[in-house]
Amino acid sequence: MTRALYPGTFDPIHHGHIDIASRASLIFDEVIVAVYDAPPKKLLFTTEERLALAKEAFAHLVNVRVTTYTGLTVECARQLQAQVMIRGLRHVTDFEKEYQVGMANRQLAGDIELCCLFCSINYAYVSSTILKEVASLGGDYAYWTPPHVQQALQHKFGQRQAAITPQDSSGRNPKLSHHG
Repeated sequence: MTRALYPGTFDPIHHGHIDIASRASLIFDEVIVAVYDAPPKKLLFTTEERLALAKEAFAHLVNVRVTTYTGLTVECARQLQAQVMIRGLRHVTDFEKEYQVGMANRQLAGDIELCCLFCSINYAYVSSTILKEVASLGGDYAYWTPPHVQQALQHKFGQRQAAITPQDSSGRNPKLSHHG
């Protein structure tokens, strides 16, 4: 059985993250989404909130489970007996960063492989940072997150309708409709 670890802060989880983990679940027997408990950056959501949001996002995937961790990611992988670490790539700067981290991890744990998956083109520009900024300013971010994450962001920023995507009389989002 091949077990893969997909680590991150997931602050908050969005469709880009879900895309990577969902596709990884088709490749590996088990995928463990590991929410980093104490990253050296300011977070919007607590560890418990990020864990709950991730669990709900992956509830439909039988071979994906969600946990938290602290310390070195390679140590988490070892403790969970993961043979592979999953990383998502959106653009060239992601590749450069993941290459550097991957080489360091290779030195620390040569027995754990790194698997980088390209994010779907639909979400290649989405990051948790952009998502939080748009949400904090009342912009439309409904396309980037599942409804339960939209509700959590609305609660954090005190907005009631910020994530609601306007629909035309047919029920379609006019921004996403294709004419032609």
